[in-house]
Amino acid sequence: MTINQLFGISIPLIQAPMAGVQGSALAISVANAGGLGSLPCAMLTADQIRSELTEIKAKTKRPFNVNFFCHTQPTPVPEQEKNWRSLLARYYQEYQIDPDTIPAGAGRNPFSAEVAEVLSEFKPPVVSFHFGLPSDELMQRVRSWDAKIIASATTLEEAHWLAQRGVDAIIAQGIEAGGHRGIFLTDDLTTQVGTFELVQQIVKAINLPVIAAGGIADAAGIKKVMSVGAAGVQIGTAYLLSHEATTSRIHRAALQSPAAENTVVTNLFTGRPARGIVNRLITECGAINQTVPAFPLATAALAPLRTQAESQGSGDFTSMWSGTNNAHCKELSAAEITLELATGFD
Repeated sequence: MTINQLFGISIPLIQAPMAGVQGSALAISVANAGGLGSLPCAMLTADQIRSELTEIKAKTKRPFNVNFFCHTQPTPVPEQEKNWRSLLARYYQEYQIDPDTIPAGAGRNPFSAEVAEVLSEFKPPVVSFHFGLPSDELMQRVRSWDAKIIASATTLEEAHWLAQRGVDAIIAQGIEAGGHRGIFLTDDLTTQVGTFELVQQIVKAINLPVIAAGGIADAAGIKKVMSVGAAGVQIGTAYLLSHEATTSRIHRAALQSPAAENTVVTNLFTGRPARGIVNRLITECGAINQTVPAFPLATAALAPLRTQAESQGSGDFTSMWSGTNNAHCKELSAAEITLELATGFD
């Protein structure tokens, strides 16, 4: 079965869900152009998810995807939080922020029974997961409305794990991909390989459609991964400058500057490795720092620094997610970008 048949789409392209830089508008535009538009839900409340899905249902009759994280919420460790804030102390002083006024918190929630209840009202045709999969009970709930389930693998081992649990397709997320790594069976970043290599490994070993993700931002990149057996592609970075994206002014400016040439996988912003444009925080604290609390507890301490810096036009403390191949970002509608990318399947 092809990706087009599996999802009911005309272009075998999934718009990568990008929490923090998009809402329903981007998903709607891609869906109406023939791809699979995606709504990232990890940073949304149940009411916000309901509102966004209502908007999608009102503005497209095409299939769409909703995306969730599957992490286990960590137990806060006071000593670790203290050390993290000590590392940031010089920045608090610089911006005259009292760290005692900053509440701790998560900010990103895993898939839950409450959310599944909301989804059952809308029955989204595709549900995707990052950081593994939810419980068998929740998986059965999603399947109860005949949704297709897909998830990210960053290694062949993770792909086998997903296949054994009955996913309908596997997203092969190469190290070039922007945003959070989907890594979930290990914390060892030396296991992470490039998209081209990963796609070939999974295609050879597993009899499921493989969706290539990471470093693909134009028709040539699509042709390359399709030539080694990918059934389709998932693309995010190419949409960051689209009209429908909510990418901030500072993030947009960085993508259009020489700074965009330098991206790195870092755990500083959330506690999990994610690829973004190098900025002051990464340069001064190191891309991977063991002081950072477990995902997603790192975000709260950084929030006021980000706010203060951005108010002065600086992205020093902003997570400006981006894949390695960001030179193809264009200020067009998401539909126009989708149709341009579609030429890679000709």
